[in-house]
Amino acid sequence: MKHFYLLLTLLVGASVLSAQNGGRITGNLQSNGNFFIADSVIGASNTPQYDYQKFGAESWLNLNYSNWGFDIGVRFDVFNNSNLLNPNGSYTDEGIGRWYVHKKVDKFDLSGGYLYDQIGSGIIFRAYEERALLIDNALYGVRLGYDLTPNWKVRAFTGRQKRQFTRYGTTVRGAVLEGFVQPDSTKNLTFAPGIGVVGRTYDDETVNQIVNTIATYAPRDSTGAQYNTYAATVFNTLSAGAFTWYVEGAAKTYDVVYDPLAVTATGSRGKLSNRRGYTVYSSFAYAKSGLGATLELKRTKDFSFRSNPFVVGVQGALNFLPPMAKQNTYRLTARFSPATQELGEQAVQLDVKYKINKALSLGVNFSDITQIDGDGFLNLDGATQLYREITPEFTYKYKRKWQLIGGVQVLKYNIFVYQGKDNFVNAVTPYTEFLYRFNPRKSIRFEAQYLSTKDEFGSWVNALAEFGWAPHWIMYVSDMYKIPHHNPDEYPVEKTKFDGLHYPSVGLVYTHKASRFSLAYVKQVEGINCAGGICRLEPTFHGVRLNVSSSF
Repeated sequence: MKHFYLLLTLLVGASVLSAQNGGRITGNLQSNGNFFIADSVIGASNTPQYDYQKFGAESWLNLNYSNWGFDIGVRFDVFNNSNLLNPNGSYTDEGIGRWYVHKKVDKFDLSGGYLYDQIGSGIIFRAYEERALLIDNALYGVRLGYDLTPNWKVRAFTGRQKRQFTRYGTTVRGAVLEGFVQPDSTKNLTFAPGIGVVGRTYDDETVNQIVNTIATYAPRDSTGAQYNTYAATVFNTLSAGAFTWYVEGAAKTYDVVYDPLAVTATGSRGKLSNRRGYTVYSSFAYAKSGLGATLELKRTKDFSFRSNPFVVGVQGALNFLPPMAKQNTYRLTARFSPATQELGEQAVQLDVKYKINKALSLGVNFSDITQIDGDGFLNLDGATQLYREITPEFTYKYKRKWQLIGGVQVLKYNIFVYQGKDNFVNAVTPYTEFLYRFNPRKSIRFEAQYLSTKDEFGSWVNALAEFGWAPHWIMYVSDMYKIPHHNPDEYPVEKTKFDGLHYPSVGLVYTHKASRFSLAYVKQVEGINCAGGICRLEPTFHGVRLNVSSSF
């Protein structure tokens, strides 16, 4: 209750100041409600929500006030029986999830509170929020920036990483110098260089936990430990007309990391190791005359950088490694999405789009990710394949009346590394989408996908129909169906348990100005959920979902 009174006091106080002194208040509200319906047939059971709680919710209320050159913000968070933190558990808490104060004084830029920031592409440091996965890696501390010249800036920060409503004991500090250079002799050539460094110091509790764990290892598994680890990066963006090239190289001193696949002397999997690491990332982009192409390359070795090595998964990461696979949006093409491997991956991604004329566009995306067993980019000899995808696609538009999209995804997915299941998944997934506009206000859209595979649970089909009545209403219905195996007796029960099951969804969305309300009945099979390139495995869901978002 004290959090509610604090929030109310801040809101009323800011409103009075805004009315009297010409300040500005902005904000937004996001709320999710899940009504859980137990269904043991599809595996929606054996969690607190299905067994007895029956309801879970998450809400975030942001308030921002600007006046006298100050930017002040506060966010109130509520979690009631939420499964975002742990898909198989229940999390309940509430409080001030974020507050901050920012002020620009001449050439100085001052900030304090819960801060979001990143250095370069985020390889050595990124403090950010991704609510779909309950990631909130804000830095609780202070940041000081200074404008050396109009084109060169430096900033430094220190603090601790947020952990729900508390903070990790580990401390973090860092600095970055960024610039912009445009030679006088040309208008089409620019450089945006930068250099950054981050230091992390474990607290006594974390170091003691590391030392006690290492003490249980056999002699050949023994490893060192230290309080401090440092990471540094150099990056630059070169723009020359239609061509853009970004490159970044980062290195990390010795750091205690957890390797879940390492085998100990006793034969068990998972152990701590003290390793140095590096990451090299580069992207080349070209766009001109209807042609757009992007080539990305990345090599990562032992670059797990966390506030606590025992906190794995989507929580506790101090940095962000760019994903190297297409961000698929259709339900079946997104079913096998690769999570970034912090301890080692070598990847290449090529995305090409070409507009033949006003009506027809073609595109293709190719991704290849391997573990680092070979040497150099594209050298796959001896490397363990993690992920490979090729997706050709076309888009045809007929005036403003209708649009057709079609393509096929061909992939190979190492489900043992990504999900802990046996073997690989080899799948082919053709898909199509058709949009027809009756008039500027009314439209109908269809989706269809067929995932063909003999691996994991087998083949699936998914279809969706959506009717839109602008500017307020969207109604949709979909069904994902598990195609039965031809000879189910020849397969393990685990592979055939979903045979013949339907996973329907029916939803209604209402939008009014800056507010959006949605209500849906959902059946959803277990699978990978990705947001912003970060992925995790989520269990089956069956129930009703209510979502509200509003900005003011």
